[in-house]
Amino acid sequence: MARGRMIMNRAIALGWTWLAAIVVSSSGADLAQTRTVFLNGNYDKTITQCEEALKSDTGEEDWPLLLTESLMALGRYSNAQAVITRAIEQFPFSLRTKLLAREVSLYNGDGTKAREYLEEMAGLANRRQWAYRDAQSLVALGKAALLMGVDPKKVLENTFDRAKKADPDLRDAHAASVQVALDKSDFDLAAKLATEALKKFPKDPDFHYARAQALAGSDRKAMLESLSSALEINENHVPSYLLIADHMIDAEEYEEAESKISRALEVNPHHPLAWAYRAVMAHLRNELAQEADHRKKALAHYAKNPAVDYLIGRKLSQKYRFSEGAAYQRRALAFDPEFTSAKSQLAQDLLRLGEDQEGWTLAEQVHQEDGYDVVAYNLANLKDTMNRFATLTNQFFTVRMGASEAPIYGDRVLALLTRAHTNLSLKYGIELQTPTFVEIFPDQKDFAVRTFGMPGGAGYLGVCFGRVITANSPATQAGRAASWESVLWHEFAHVVTLQMTKNKMPRWLSEGISVYEEQQSNPAWGQAMTPRYREMILGDDLVKIGELSGAFLAPPSGEHLMFAYYQSSLVVRYLVENFGFESLLKILRDLKLGVPINDAIARHTTALDKLETNFAAFARKLATELAPGLEWEKPEAEDLVSKDGEPAEWLRKNPKNYYALLHSARADLKNKQWKKAQEPLRQLIELFPIQTEPGNAYQLLAQAHRALKETAEEKEVLTAWSKIDAHAADAYLRLMELAEKDRNWSVVFDNVRRYLAVNPLSHQAYAYWGRAAEATLQPAIAVQAYQTLLRLDPPDPAGTHFRLAKLFHDQGSVAAKRHLLQALEEAPRFREAHELLLKLNASSANPPPAKP
Repeated sequence: MARGRMIMNRAIALGWTWLAAIVVSSSGADLAQTRTVFLNGNYDKTITQCEEALKSDTGEEDWPLLLTESLMALGRYSNAQAVITRAIEQFPFSLRTKLLAREVSLYNGDGTKAREYLEEMAGLANRRQWAYRDAQSLVALGKAALLMGVDPKKVLENTFDRAKKADPDLRDAHAASVQVALDKSDFDLAAKLATEALKKFPKDPDFHYARAQALAGSDRKAMLESLSSALEINENHVPSYLLIADHMIDAEEYEEAESKISRALEVNPHHPLAWAYRAVMAHLRNELAQEADHRKKALAHYAKNPAVDYLIGRKLSQKYRFSEGAAYQRRALAFDPEFTSAKSQLAQDLLRLGEDQEGWTLAEQVHQEDGYDVVAYNLANLKDTMNRFATLTNQFFTVRMGASEAPIYGDRVLALLTRAHTNLSLKYGIELQTPTFVEIFPDQKDFAVRTFGMPGGAGYLGVCFGRVITANSPATQAGRAASWESVLWHEFAHVVTLQMTKNKMPRWLSEGISVYEEQQSNPAWGQAMTPRYREMILGDDLVKIGELSGAFLAPPSGEHLMFAYYQSSLVVRYLVENFGFESLLKILRDLKLGVPINDAIARHTTALDKLETNFAAFARKLATELAPGLEWEKPEAEDLVSKDGEPAEWLRKNPKNYYALLHSARADLKNKQWKKAQEPLRQLIELFPIQTEPGNAYQLLAQAHRALKETAEEKEVLTAWSKIDAHAADAYLRLMELAEKDRNWSVVFDNVRRYLAVNPLSHQAYAYWGRAAEATLQPAIAVQAYQTLLRLDPPDPAGTHFRLAKLFHDQGSVAAKRHLLQALEEAPRFREAHELLLKLNASSANPPPAKP
């Protein structure tokens, strides 16, 4: 094999410069029609037509190849071997025939013969270059080169791309290019290539399926649309059924997944990946004997097929069963140590298990062996970045974060996590046996690579794998920032529940508990009922509990995704309030033992169908009781249009309508009618006191008071808002400003704490903190605040250095002079600094007499 790889490398390196734009077409009209029958999924008819063509002895190799493909599609592997063996005898120099013969040999348990065919192809490529000038042979050579480990990028550029140039209508060249991109996780390129191919081959189910594969991780709605198109063309398209089953397993819709797997097995009763998916589902049901039996059937014809264990392991890892997933990847590599996909997945599993040394080593190995593997390339680059991270530790946590950020708020991170560890471990009755790893990324792309293997994942603030938490730094947040403290609390709640259940819990329950625990720790964290959530609950957006995990996978919008989190937390709240917290703990303990979620719920609460009904009533009651003093009919856009400068009639007729009041207030603010805007806003706050969404009544009323310089009223509104919203950074900052003017230092301290829980990387809060500490005679705290402030490139570095110089001077520290000189370096004419410098110099020239 090594010699064959060397030959293929040499051929690829030459760039096949001898390729001429020769298109050899051996297929007549009948063959083209039969190929269409095959693509439409009528495999039996294809077999019949191919056999009739072979009886006429046309001498065309395409007929036995198509016959073999049809037999393979139906799982008739021994029949396929008989056909391809005769074809090899008839076409001994055909690369295409030998390539297909290799695959057939594998599925007939003859790995030795499969290797021989590959070596024969390498030999033919070396001895008979002149014979393989057609595009089809070039594609076959490229595929063989990939199997021998030649650089995929070279193969893509120097064989498949050249073949497409020579014959733009050659389907196999387009299919091979797409497959390389998919195999190497280059999904953007794969989607582009598949879309381009569909322009030429719109009725080809394989290209619709390939496009679906490329979109599976980024746009599941589009993925399902592409699969629907594939199955409209070919109702027997096994790969499409299996990809739908894959999606349904992710959504925890196991009955639907089983129906798709069964449909695939109707076509090919021996399909290895169909049986692999059944093994996955058996594992998730804790049916270990069936899992082993399904795996055995998956390997019945191709006993050392690494794709089987790779698939089982990948799906288990997607269910957060990383230990089990890693074990399956090791099985796959035992079959084929060069199976790159398993190596790459194993590297990711190990990193998610906190086994960093082996994980990073393996990722680097994959990158060295295959420079085109996108995930391995991304991880290798990320490792270089993370080598520059700072590390903070205590007995419970190892925190890694940007070296410039760690000195600023790293101690706050450790303190928050330690508090979460103490509270939640005790509450859930679990003693974590190993430290938790927490990684905080100043760059969102780095977070995405560490978390998902590649850039993307916008909108995720943090992810927990069980023992490892990855999180975005507050520096990555744009717009209205979220509290990083609530994010870490949420993720550590996952650590507790995932380890408590050995990662055997549905996503909705895991997310629901984490949001619930946010609110239990701090009512201003988590999510509150909003007018939009009210509308969704009373409309058609409330999801059945049994389907709730699927709501996280392909939501119609970001709003629906956030609603899935909110609804999940409501389910947990309902369970706790109606059956007690101990019932929730019992459900989690059952899940650890492998009890299915529906059975665990029924054991400790009530049957799922009854729970569905009762929960829906509970949620609707909460929605209808939201601000009962307000009317909630939603107006049409035209109802809000004013005429002749007078308020719209609908607004006049609905004076207590939420939307009417908010619309009127916003219109008044827009027209700078500050006083007029205050009345509807006060009504909204009085009748609907918990408002935290952007543009809420508190925010708008504070704006009106500020415009009128009604400072006392503004403070009152901002104070009320700050107590219910953990993300209102602008309110906290304004309260600091107003409190400093009043010398109300306790209010300054309170809002500094709140602000730093949202944005610890902004200089303003540290300046207020330092001045408040000075005013309250807390020099150590003032020094800490100002030293942190200097790390954040403040607008007045000279002033900050001067304040530190005075504080250190009062303490008799030699650091005073250093900061004073730095202040003068920034502002050479800083008079107060010059005066203090003279004092310092005088003190050093005339030290106080020594005590006797």
